[in-house]
Amino acid sequence: MRLILAIIQEADVKSLLSKLIDKGYKATKLASTGGFLKAHNTTLLIGVEEEKVESALRIIKESCRKRTILDPMPPYSIGAHGEYIHMDPVEYVVGGATVFVIDAVDYSKDMEE
Repeated sequence: MRLILAIIQEADVKSLLSKLIDKGYKATKLASTGGFLKAHNTTLLIGVEEEKVESALRIIKESCRKRTILDPMPPYSIGAHGEYIHMDPVEYVVGGATVFVIDAVDYSKDMEE
């Protein structure tokens, strides 16, 4: 048994969960916030059998796309001496998925005995 932890952008959650459910996967959804740009993310916990890991990863890769956003910083900033400094917006590439695949132990089978 493997556990896939997938950290994805909120914009990709609905599509990804729909595709995972259609293929018979089950996931636990956790709200999370990233440190970079304080972006709202979602962390999915997906328990899968060893032979289904590659299929699940393929679904994640197809569903979570990268996109370009503008820095939400205001166009004017105050300099060291109180003067206003015009700053051009900065573009960042965000999205995709950060994925960890780890071994998992299913203790529920032991509890049934």
